[in-house]
Amino acid sequence: MNYRHAYHAGNFADVVKHVVLTRIIEYLKRKEQAFRVIDTHAGIGRYDLRGTEAGKTAEWQQGIARLLDDASAIPADAAELLAPYLDIIRAENAGDSVKTYPGSPLLARSMMRKQDRLSAIELHPDDARALSALFVGDHQVRVIHLDGWLALGAHLPPKEKRGLVLVDPPFEIAGEFDRLVDGLVKAHKRFPGGTYALWYPVKDRQEVQRFISKLHETHIAKILRLELAIRPPSPEPRLDGCGMIVVNPPYTLEAEMKLLLPCLTNLLGEAKAGSFTLEWVRGEQVAS
Repeated sequence: MNYRHAYHAGNFADVVKHVVLTRIIEYLKRKEQAFRVIDTHAGIGRYDLRGTEAGKTAEWQQGIARLLDDASAIPADAAELLAPYLDIIRAENAGDSVKTYPGSPLLARSMMRKQDRLSAIELHPDDARALSALFVGDHQVRVIHLDGWLALGAHLPPKEKRGLVLVDPPFEIAGEFDRLVDGLVKAHKRFPGGTYALWYPVKDRQEVQRFISKLHETHIAKILRLELAIRPPSPEPRLDGCGMIVVNPPYTLEAEMKLLLPCLTNLLGEAKAGSFTLEWVRGEQVAS
């Protein structure tokens, strides 16, 4: 495995993914009943944005840095929805500038109550060790050195019978879109009432459309697609955007993303050339 998320920490794709993640967790917290977050490709949990990897690409400067710099221009209704996410980022960075970025397991852990649990799964041995060190002594977090795809069978359903499964594969090998669909089908059979959030890159638009078509063919009842592109399609393969597929989304999520996606597109898009998609792959349209 050559993929290391540290090179891309805090970029626009992280912002989109983590805004969706925090909105789902905020909804889960509305009920007193415990929930579990299962993060199948967890990474190291915390990233040094001035370090060797993130500093080399500096992708975070067009992602989280831009969002923080322009926070005062965000409309009040969108700012309220972004607050749980941005408050965690600010708490990680005492001072005027952003230096570290919390990955999805640390974001989830920061939002959990005493009754909630996190299963953070990571295959890369160095990253798994770093993740274990980050959460050492934390009884609410279980770090597992394992191929995250296997967790979609072996670790479902969680004993809480309630929660979120976040699937964020590296997309470094062929067939990852097919693995996403196949993994979702397997997981949904074991845990049909769970919420699933699947991240995907937008490089090849035709490949993305094939992925969406395959999702539709699963006949899973409620599938919401959220997608943000920072620029029009590039002539050569390039990360032009990213998306999240949310299965069994909170009933509030569609309305929230109607507010957030235009705002994020305006802030993160290149030269005002960004665009977004918000649609049901399967399921009923929620009334505004």
